[in-house]
Amino acid sequence: MILEKLEGVKARFQEVSQLITQPEVTSNMKRYIQLNKEYKELEPIVRAYEEYKNILSNIKNAREILATEKYEEMREMAKAEIEELTARVEPMEENIRFLLLPVDPEDEKNAVLEIRAGTGGDEASIFAGDLYRMYQKYAESKGWKMDVSHFTEGTVGGYKEIVLNVKGDNVYGTLKYESGVHRVQRVPVTETQGRVHTSAASVAVLPEAEDFDIEVKPDEIRKDTYCSSGPGGQSVNTTYSAIRLTHIPTGLVVTCQDEKSQIKNLEKAMKELKTRLYDLEYQKRMKAIASRRKTMVSTGDRSAKIRTYNYPQGRVTDHRINLTLYNLESIMNGNIQEIIDKLQMAENAERLKAADLNA
Repeated sequence: MILEKLEGVKARFQEVSQLITQPEVTSNMKRYIQLNKEYKELEPIVRAYEEYKNILSNIKNAREILATEKYEEMREMAKAEIEELTARVEPMEENIRFLLLPVDPEDEKNAVLEIRAGTGGDEASIFAGDLYRMYQKYAESKGWKMDVSHFTEGTVGGYKEIVLNVKGDNVYGTLKYESGVHRVQRVPVTETQGRVHTSAASVAVLPEAEDFDIEVKPDEIRKDTYCSSGPGGQSVNTTYSAIRLTHIPTGLVVTCQDEKSQIKNLEKAMKELKTRLYDLEYQKRMKAIASRRKTMVSTGDRSAKIRTYNYPQGRVTDHRINLTLYNLESIMNGNIQEIIDKLQMAENAERLKAADLNA
């Protein structure tokens, strides 16, 4: 059964390999990007298939030797080879089953990362700033580029909200597990009695819409300009360079004041608007998936508490997989890969379970 499916994958891989060299494909950018993406997705499956097929062939040859060979030394070598190769078959089949699962087409995309202060007043804004620095350091470790789209500073530090564009390899597929409410338990700098308070900030990660993902009609958008605020010198505060776009059918509003140029701010704001409109459709699909199986990824419910950062005990707990780590300082310095890896493993286990039930 699995070999038949893999033969079909290999045949498609060979077909795609030929298609991407055709002039009619290379001249059609949308088609070329889609086929190139499919090629990259199929390549590791075909490599795993070739290795798997080679192991099965070697096991078969070793068994033939064992059945016909009279010399004991050769028989012992054949037995050892069968034992070694057979132990590799099941893990390889597990890996292949995972590779055969449908890939989320959003995973390779860049992302829009939103961090907003929640309950907790000034302390929530400070915590939102801490989360921003955590993701900033993590993005640096991954070699990603992070740009601020717009922000509102807290009254005593941090941010009431900050929106970022993150670009790099597999950004959304990695950061999507961060969507939800992050809760902090610590003594705020504003606390005079030394009591531990609980505050929260919400994180939303949206897959960035590409130009051919969604079409926005010009007559559906209202554009307003206003003076930027914040750092950047006198010209920023006196020039109408900031942009506010309102999508009339949905009421979605996006703003951008990061650039001194109105044109650049408009370009960024339009990109973000498309991403938010695309996300509305994407969240519908995520909710449909969540209704069929458990998922580690937020389905748009911004009130779902996913993680607690407890400073007195130096621990971080991810409530979705009951994971507790006692290295809070390291995590706040951007070392969140271990948490993401374990969330991905849990997600993959659920996907394999769902695939087996539907097989």
